[in-house]
Amino acid sequence: MTKRNNSNSSTRRTFLQNSSKLAVAGAAASSLVAAQPAIARTAFAGGSDTIRLGLIGAGGRGTGAAVQAMNTKSGNVELVAMADAFPKRLQSALKTCKNKHKEKVQVPEDKQHIGFDAYKRIMEDSNVNMVILATPPGFRPLHFEAAVNANKHVFMEKPVAVDAPGIRRVLKAGELAKQKNLAVAVGLQRRHERAYMETIAKLQDGIIGDLIHSRVYWNGGGVWTKPREEGQTELQYQMKNWYYFNWLCGDHIVEQHIHNLDVTNWLMGDFPEKAQGMGGRQVRVGPDTGQIYDHHAVEYTYANGHKLLSQCRHQRRTWSSVSEHVHGSNGYSNIGKGKIYDKNSKLIFNSKGSRGGHQQEHHDLFAAIREGNIPNEAEYGAKSTMTAIFGRMATYSGKEILWKDAIESKISLCDVDNLKDFNSDAPFQPNTNGDYPIPTPGKNVSAVCDWIKR
Repeated sequence: MTKRNNSNSSTRRTFLQNSSKLAVAGAAASSLVAAQPAIARTAFAGGSDTIRLGLIGAGGRGTGAAVQAMNTKSGNVELVAMADAFPKRLQSALKTCKNKHKEKVQVPEDKQHIGFDAYKRIMEDSNVNMVILATPPGFRPLHFEAAVNANKHVFMEKPVAVDAPGIRRVLKAGELAKQKNLAVAVGLQRRHERAYMETIAKLQDGIIGDLIHSRVYWNGGGVWTKPREEGQTELQYQMKNWYYFNWLCGDHIVEQHIHNLDVTNWLMGDFPEKAQGMGGRQVRVGPDTGQIYDHHAVEYTYANGHKLLSQCRHQRRTWSSVSEHVHGSNGYSNIGKGKIYDKNSKLIFNSKGSRGGHQQEHHDLFAAIREGNIPNEAEYGAKSTMTAIFGRMATYSGKEILWKDAIESKISLCDVDNLKDFNSDAPFQPNTNGDYPIPTPGKNVSAVCDWIKR
């Protein structure tokens, strides 16, 4: 590990300690600017006004987020408009939301929007003052940008993009949201779990000395597949199976493992500057598993020399773990369990903080808005997403790459702005055997690796 200057280390630790204590205390204010939209300046203060939600993306996570938003005790929150590409999915979500919050769901038929441009109807709706963005991640930059331009507060699910151009688009819209004083929350819920917050604060305070290296895992059995249906267009099939196509999902290192990577970024107060790794497809061998890998292993390096060893795997009957760990000069921690040990393995801290981050992130968001604080999580949401994309670039290429090159990549996996309906061409097409193009390290990587210095 690169040796750090003691005074610089101390200064950084003090900064991180103070920022974490503020987080534990619940402070989430962002910078204010002179020119602010009237809605952002006046609405919701003191909890007197109703926050009216528009849900964009009515799948399982979007439905859950809408219910959790309406669970808040910080003033009244109602669901007033919905949008999805699939009519049946919208109706299923509407039924679930009504079962949970009948009195808070006010979505008449003319507010139930279907199609690729359905999100525009919600952005145009003056009755909606906050949107939940929960479509497949490939659409997130487009929808977030539109929401900010329409002066809507935003809760958006992670990841917030699937490629570097999308990340840059989100960062730009996030800055505009700050100027407009619009709330932006990102579904990286570990940052709102009190057990994580307390443990991170202790580690940043130096309880185990200098932090030397981290280990993070999302190893499990994988997720669902949906069979091809008669009469389906290729685009319909891919969107039903969005998890298996990079233009929609980003690969599972981006869609799931982002949570674990984000914990180390949060702990370090930084983002890695270098990455190298390996991955591939061993159990995902058929056309029903699209393009994504079934395993990734990445070594990330931060500017101060800290090493992050990252694994994510979708292979059944193998070792499973979803967890984050850090090792320091005087001990180690299982961060997710809220436990810290000294170098003799004696437990020296055991957080009693609450869990349940999916609900807590909504409690925190609405409480902050009611108090007049405007959170903006767009930057760390985007850069932790980029950390996962960065790792995917390393595993797909087999190259050691630098953050500064990766984030400037010009490769866009899909121009989703121009998808009009399900008869539009899917950006990736199967060959005559039904197989999709898959990056192979050291071989056919040109479609994803414009950032490699040749």
